Amino acid sequence: MYIGNLLTALGCIDAGITTVVDNSHNSRTGAHSDAAVEALLDAGIRSVHASGAPVSGEWDKAHWPGNLERLQEKYVKNGDNPLLSLAVMAQLEPELWAEARRLGLPIITEFFGGDMAAELEGLHREGLLRSDNIFNHCTALPDAGWKILREAGVRVNVCPRSDAHYGIEDGMFAMQSAQRHGISPGLSVDNETSYSGDMFMEMRVAFYLQRVMGMHQQRCCGAEHHPVTLPAHGLLKAATLDGATCAGLQDKVGSLAPGKQADLILINAQDINLYPSGNAFGTVVHAAERSNVDTVIIGGRVVKQGGKVLGVDSERLRAAIDESREHLFAAAGYQPDMLAEKFLPLESAK
Repeated sequence: MYIGNLLTALGCIDAGITTVVDNSHNSRTGAHSDAAVEALLDAGIRSVHASGAPVSGEWDKAHWPGNLERLQEKYVKNGDNPLLSLAVMAQLEPELWAEARRLGLPIITEFFGGDMAAELEGLHREGLLRSDNIFNHCTALPDAGWKILREAGVRVNVCPRSDAHYGIEDGMFAMQSAQRHGISPGLSVDNETSYSGDMFMEMRVAFYLQRVMGMHQQRCCGAEHHPVTLPAHGLLKAATLDGATCAGLQDKVGSLAPGKQADLILINAQDINLYPSGNAFGTVVHAAERSNVDTVIIGGRVVKQGGKVLGVDSERLRAAIDESREHLFAAAGYQPDMLAEKFLPLESAK
């Protein structure tokens, strides 16, 4: 848990991502949760750690949901870790939502609109949907569901690469539907184990998916609600300010303004792939790459400079990563093959 979170957080910093919502689906024990949080703190990234019960296997159910209050007491209450805040991963579980609200923690839900939309009306009628709810994905959600989310003030993030990569419901991310109902979603990388934690790529995939689907709807179906293109400035807002709003951090970060904290990145526009630059939005959204990120500042502290993440012992880090991966492969009975063309299902270790 520690190595996985540390590697992901450092990779985010390297890619110019200053803030992550850590949807931690693997809180098997208190020690697992502590390891995940300690990695975020050691990496120096701004983070919202959302502890969540595992979705499979055996785990220590006795520590749940008491682990939430324990984490709050240990890491947040005394103010020693200003870059860290907490949330709760929970599905449509009113009792767990009540515990989260007792602790003042936001509630993050993996929400798939085609399968779960029927639950929204009842939740809304009972007053259980509020602005402290954060819904991930929201794929295939019908208009009636979007209207409920808007009325309740539910925060939304969309996952362009993930929804297509995993074929979640209709495979199309929900930004256009959200915007049509007055909701400005943030962009989510979702699953860094399957592709890079790269927000530049996320913006571009969002642009091209929306463009091809918009053209399809316009030409074959005559749908008036499907714009052909998401503008570059809108995509940059989704990757910055809208993401901060989704995380509940819009008063601290997401834009450069008096009174906000200094989370910012510097992109080297002199790099050959960016020079000459004629438009800031187009350069960042359609041309820049993680290799162009020269400097990253989080909470006023420089964590990447001259293209290098600071304070990282790369040799020691790689050794720890290799040790962790070898342990996991051995436990799963998996023999790695760098040239494999397909992957067989893993079998549990005997």
